[in-house]
Amino acid sequence: MVNSLHWVDSLIIFITLLFVVSVGIYFSGKQKSSDNYFSGGKKIPSWVIGMSIFATLISSVTFLAYPSAAYASNWILLVQGLMVPIVLVGMIWIIVPLFRRVIRLSAYEYFERRFGFFARMYSSIAFSLTHFSKMGTVLYLVALALNSVAGFSVTTTIIVVGLVIVVLTLLGGIEAVIWMDLIQGFLLIVGGLICLSILLFAPEGGPSMVISESFNWHKIGFGPYDMDFAKLTFIVMVCNGIFYAIQKYGTDQTIVQRYLTAKDEKGAKKAAYLGVFMSVPVWTLFMCIGTALFVFYQTTANPLPEGIKADQVFPFFMKTQLPVGVVGLVLAALLSAAISSLDSDMNSLSAICVQDYYQRFKPNCTDKQRLRMGRFFVLLSGLGCIGVALLYAAWEGEGVLGIVFELYAIFSAGIVGIFLLGLLSKRANKQGLYIGIAACVLFTAYAVLTSTKIETEAGKQLIWDLGKYNFPHHKYMLGVYSHIIVFVVGYLAGFFFKSKTVDESLTIYGYWKEMKKRKK
Repeated sequence: MVNSLHWVDSLIIFITLLFVVSVGIYFSGKQKSSDNYFSGGKKIPSWVIGMSIFATLISSVTFLAYPSAAYASNWILLVQGLMVPIVLVGMIWIIVPLFRRVIRLSAYEYFERRFGFFARMYSSIAFSLTHFSKMGTVLYLVALALNSVAGFSVTTTIIVVGLVIVVLTLLGGIEAVIWMDLIQGFLLIVGGLICLSILLFAPEGGPSMVISESFNWHKIGFGPYDMDFAKLTFIVMVCNGIFYAIQKYGTDQTIVQRYLTAKDEKGAKKAAYLGVFMSVPVWTLFMCIGTALFVFYQTTANPLPEGIKADQVFPFFMKTQLPVGVVGLVLAALLSAAISSLDSDMNSLSAICVQDYYQRFKPNCTDKQRLRMGRFFVLLSGLGCIGVALLYAAWEGEGVLGIVFELYAIFSAGIVGIFLLGLLSKRANKQGLYIGIAACVLFTAYAVLTSTKIETEAGKQLIWDLGKYNFPHHKYMLGVYSHIIVFVVGYLAGFFFKSKTVDESLTIYGYWKEMKKRKK
């Protein structure tokens, strides 16, 4: 392993990793029950939870892939994030009390109570597939950056950083995860602001010139604005963003689990809003970095290596333009971004494994057994994350942010459709939903097979070529269509089956009744 870092920068990185392990050890003594391990005893302050939600949403994907996307194109991928506050302002007030009232730990318990056991298994498996693909990407990007800047082996970095995160999460539980996220969130913001400040003031002419050139090069914008679903357009990202927001805040265990750690409903809502409104400015910050990077290398006498990829430009800038000490601080922020996302994923995957699977098949298990299995599943998910990241490294992925969005669309599996069907309809039943899920699975298989190209002896070819009947739209639309199919087909198919009386507390109508009672 060749280390091109100054010893000061290497020391900062080493201290960061050591501190992470120390936090896990510190909180390990408090993990005496599965309730504390997974929900922190429901006593964590709302502002800390909000920072944790923010830090969970902001990972090394944000730190590296957003700048690379903005450098290569414009801000179109930010549209997904901009949809989050628009959608969530109208939904948090329903979603938070719903989950705090009807589930114990797993978000997918709601699906079982509304539609039966299969719905719970289907949705929890979809969550697991989505997050394993994301976790591997996050860890791979960190390793790629440290390799570019410091010369660290990608494989070694993946293993070392992955194991450090496993130790933090396995020993400290959700409480260590959330408090660590608080520190890492601040580090992330500081690191991003330092980089942007240097990029704005380094070129001759300063910020005004950078902004002017950004518009001249058409780097600040969200287009193309065509009503075309076949290409990556503004309307595609709007649709994708709406369903992403509902899926993340209404069906994602990493976020729902944090609603349960707050002292009360009011605190959980505050945390959710804080997480949302902190994330959008930081997503924008890293898009600004990508745009400023483009202007920097277009207007200054600092050449880029020939053939450098967009994903590698920001790491190259860190290596060549940041002073000693600042390099270490920014890399520490990058590590923190990855850790704050992955520790949440590991704890949440463990939570659903314990409650959705282990506890179901061993209903008489003791709390001590649940705690022990929780730690085992953290270890298992951590090793799985490391394995996926190593596959990415072997693949030498290009355009990672796009890959993440595509996998998210494929693995989303219509889960938002299930959630909205249960929430908005008293008439919907499990038989109709299962038909909707079957239709969704068939559609997704058709769309993926007829739009994915693989390398063959004759060149790149579609897996299944149906000519003019191939899936015609952008892959980001897969997630949108899958949710709509589950909702529409599931609702209509339900009319062919007799519906049982539904517990109104599981629907929006029960919430409205509760609100009316409180007003009286």
